[in-house]
Amino acid sequence: MFKNIVIVGTGYVGIPVAVMFANKGFNVVGINRTKEKIDLINKGICPIEGDEPNLPELLEKVIKEKKLTATTDYSVCKTADAILICVETPFDSDKWEPKYDSLKSALKSVGENMSKGALVIVESTIAPTTMDTLVKPILENTSKMKAGVDFLLGNCPERVMPGKLLYNIENLSRVCGGINKETQDRMLELYANIVKGELYPTDCLTAEVVKTTENAYRDVEIAFANEVALICEKLGINVYEVRELVNKAPYRNMHLPGAGVGGHCLPKDSLLLSYGVKGIMTPELMILSRNLNKQMPIHTAELVINAFKENGMDVKSKKIAVCGFAYLENSDDTRNTPAMGVIETLKAKGAKVVVHDPFVKNYPGVEINKDFEKTIEGADALVFVTAHNDYKALNLDKLKKLMKTPIIVDGRNIFNKEKVNEKGFIYKGVGKG
Repeated sequence: MFKNIVIVGTGYVGIPVAVMFANKGFNVVGINRTKEKIDLINKGICPIEGDEPNLPELLEKVIKEKKLTATTDYSVCKTADAILICVETPFDSDKWEPKYDSLKSALKSVGENMSKGALVIVESTIAPTTMDTLVKPILENTSKMKAGVDFLLGNCPERVMPGKLLYNIENLSRVCGGINKETQDRMLELYANIVKGELYPTDCLTAEVVKTTENAYRDVEIAFANEVALICEKLGINVYEVRELVNKAPYRNMHLPGAGVGGHCLPKDSLLLSYGVKGIMTPELMILSRNLNKQMPIHTAELVINAFKENGMDVKSKKIAVCGFAYLENSDDTRNTPAMGVIETLKAKGAKVVVHDPFVKNYPGVEINKDFEKTIEGADALVFVTAHNDYKALNLDKLKKLMKTPIIVDGRNIFNKEKVNEKGFIYKGVGKG
């Protein structure tokens, strides 16, 4: 029987997982190295902002019921029946290797504190073979116990996304990769408490490959849509009309193109999957797709630059307002945000860049403004990188009065090109010739 659960990492994965187990009556402790975040959680305040249905309310509820607490102290692992590791695992594109600093640190601390019989599960997305070559050795060396004998070890990759954190955990199927059948059975028993979707037992390596493949697959599909968007721009037609008509055909589901791909998973998981076969083979299609998607923020910035050029102006010294800094609409998640690529490209051309986002509080090196009208006042161009609902409701007449030069560059198909042109704006959009 499971009673005490420890969640290592209280971010976009750890917080909703902790809240859901706590709401089911388990005694849950969340571990985070940041005291500020720990203090917020213990006060019942959700550190994740944006439109996140039911999460703030449920967090407040389980904190009041004393079913969830947060700490920086790994000694709570001593009494844990299950320990779920939910830390970030970025990828260093320059060194072409995963950045496992947080994972290694968490594993070492868990190994030093866990007790015999504990079930340790890695929910973080990791490269294939990582469970066998990194996770297991660290836990065994620090705990002086043997995996599969003295403790159980598994990999159950998360499938969350901002805006649907609780929904995805509860309703999507999960892959439960265990070191042996006993581990798989225990994982099924544990996750059945919070998951209504199907639970599929398998081995750790298969679970690792499934997770990285599902995101690499989506990244490739988005790259295809982006390439079609670039073709449509050159041909002078609208990619969104093309997409709609393509998807009328059976077995077709062309994805949405846009200003770039962000988030924790898609920009790195094809790289993690490739890293898993380093020295054995070199995947080509998914790497080409990754590189194409990486270029979309630069392309979006170039649309801004070209809008000025085509109207006899230079972007240098012009005030450009980047609208949306989060990578996903109605979220505060800035991980791998494509907005940075847009900002850096425009600044390199001498533009004066200001940034607005209704959800993001702060980001290192970037001033995020909350007052939209003050941000765009006197702007020479607006470039929309994130499709927040606030932007979809904007009044074009009011926008034009506030701006110095009426240029709109639309990276997310927020506006109708013809309507914007009718209002006297110069308009360019990704995929719109």
